[in-house]
Amino acid sequence: MSREIAFDTETTGLDPRAGHRLVEIGCVELIHGMPSGQSWHMYLNPERDMPDEAFAIHGLSVDFLQDKPLFGEVAEEFLTFVGDATLVIHNAAFDMGFINAELDRVGRPALGNAFIDTVSLARRKFPGQRNSLDALCERFGIDNTHRTKHGALLDAELLAEVYVELNGGRQRGLDLAASSTSVTVQVGEGSVAVSIVREVRAHAPTADELAAHEAFLKKISEPIWLK
Repeated sequence: MSREIAFDTETTGLDPRAGHRLVEIGCVELIHGMPSGQSWHMYLNPERDMPDEAFAIHGLSVDFLQDKPLFGEVAEEFLTFVGDATLVIHNAAFDMGFINAELDRVGRPALGNAFIDTVSLARRKFPGQRNSLDALCERFGIDNTHRTKHGALLDAELLAEVYVELNGGRQRGLDLAASSTSVTVQVGEGSVAVSIVREVRAHAPTADELAAHEAFLKKISEPIWLK
């Protein structure tokens, strides 16, 4: 089973090394490249103040977050949901930096999951164009009018739809021959190009089709199909 997780976070700032913390995690499961309907979402108490700049982005206040769990209290639940799935992240360095800082803070090892950065994927596909999540939603006709502020689960849901389109869209399985999409997967501190291969569709004729073909050949004088 090919399992991926579209993954997004919201934070108190830009740099976990400066003491900024996670305040929201959103995960959306994809099976064989398509959303499965399963997700995981959590708001977190960052144990610190909320800078005005961050509040303007996601609208999550200290008052709202004060009764939410600490990351350490839900870390096991998060890791269980993610499992060994490949992570699909828009600007992976940011989200991976924060999640690994939180894991380190509670004495857990950094995530070893492979991940795909959709910013890099979009830049290769649309060089020189805007490749923010909003810009990609607009390019692919994905409705994001309800995205008045950033939110980890909403952004993960939109990212899952964008990722489907970056890989050929929901109709990609209609290709008659096997095809593949090359993406760069990050593993640890290195990266490797891999191909996502789509299986060939079966095209064997049915019994009725074979009978109709045989009847048609009988109407033709010396058909080449019988030679």
